Amino acid sequence: MPDVVVVGSGPNGLAAAVILAKAGLSVEVYEAEFGAGGGSRTAELTLPGFQHDVCAGAHPMALASPFFRAFDLAAHGVELLTPEASYAHPMDGGTAGVAWRDLERTVEGLGGDGAAWRSLFGPLVPHWEAVVDLAMSDLRRPPKDLLTAVRFGLRTLEQGSPLWNTRFQGDVAPALLTGVATHAITPPRRIPAAGAGLLLGTLAHAGGWVIPKGGSQAIPNALIAELERLGGRVHTGHRVDSLGQFDDARAVVLDLAPAELLRIAGHRLPDRYAKRLRGFRYGGAACKVDFALAGPVPWQAEGLDRAGTLHLVGTRAEAMAAERAVAAGQHAERPYVLSIQPGVVDPTRAPAGKHTFYTYAHVPNGSTRDVSEAVITQVERFAPGFRDLILAKHVYTAAEMPSHNANYIGGDISAGAMTLRQFAFRPTARWNPYATPIPGVYLCSSSTPPGPGVHGMSGLHAARHVLRQRFGITTDPSDLLRKR
Repeated sequence: MPDVVVVGSGPNGLAAAVILAKAGLSVEVYEAEFGAGGGSRTAELTLPGFQHDVCAGAHPMALASPFFRAFDLAAHGVELLTPEASYAHPMDGGTAGVAWRDLERTVEGLGGDGAAWRSLFGPLVPHWEAVVDLAMSDLRRPPKDLLTAVRFGLRTLEQGSPLWNTRFQGDVAPALLTGVATHAITPPRRIPAAGAGLLLGTLAHAGGWVIPKGGSQAIPNALIAELERLGGRVHTGHRVDSLGQFDDARAVVLDLAPAELLRIAGHRLPDRYAKRLRGFRYGGAACKVDFALAGPVPWQAEGLDRAGTLHLVGTRAEAMAAERAVAAGQHAERPYVLSIQPGVVDPTRAPAGKHTFYTYAHVPNGSTRDVSEAVITQVERFAPGFRDLILAKHVYTAAEMPSHNANYIGGDISAGAMTLRQFAFRPTARWNPYATPIPGVYLCSSSTPPGPGVHGMSGLHAARHVLRQRFGITTDPSDLLRKR
């Protein structure tokens, strides 16, 4: 039995595994699926030669998170491609807001609301590392840069309150901001959504939202290669049904949602803790629709053909209405659709001249509905002729999501509702959210702080506790990662 067993091979589980192996411990990872990577896998979902990202497609945190800054994906062979525009938001009538990597270029494109955009992001972009360190912390320590934390906090309060429209005069800039805030799959005028939008918006202008060449699978592949170089192993196709099989390990780290922890260890958990886990709320879900296209999407508005990510919903009011419907357990007639076109920077994703197109629509948790027709209609709204380019499509309904990732309860790709309480207290209200009441057993999934995203930080925070509490190693995990 190794020193440490990690269950789940998503980015957080692999991040913890690499850090622990860097500390000189023997580590083995167990993954239920036959392919490792969790939400960062890539597969031929539609036609041969078309490489689709199964969940995560664009990666704002791949350059920015403290874990990846220390690990250095590029040094491990991952080629990160940066679109000229991080994200865009088309509007009816052939206009659009475009978040270029260059903040001033974005400001120029927003006309009368350009100055408001600059005042919102101008103080944050030069201090993006402080913004990331604040947002990616375990939320249990004071911020290192208090001034940036105050600036970020005030802007989050503004955009998460009825004041959110006071800054802007037109429709495009607020829609552009709302589109990125709605990544949280919760009504965008809430504190967690506003914070997510400001974080992602800052990174859009600081370094861009990168797309890994060949697919998101390149990220877990790099982590696995480093783990194996250090002597670790990854076992795929091995579903864990009981923690008892790892009783001889000195530590067990679980990249699992609370429901999965209850499944494999419920009888060993104290009643009070188990009750809290059962009360953990799962949020709105995604219906994932992938397309193989005969050519690029024929966007109406200028600049959209250079954006890696697009948010298709229309005005700020339309986004709010769509997310309120999902929160009420209803399907929006015009849903929020997030789309990614990796072909703007990566021609390897499809045969020559053809393209892959990634979309998901927000739907109620547990939805069995195939909403691909609603997705196509939303794309056609801003790109007439899109339907004629479709060669094939592949659909995962929300109810089918757990079939390829058990952490996506009911199709919740955030691994827990992004409420204000669950933003800070994931999965329960404990000073150390990573340690469970079972000695030596820790959680490191997106159901722990700092929450969803491909950043590896939940794994890093959990690994820090494992090293100190189980092995007496106090070296900072980032310093371990930088060791070659």
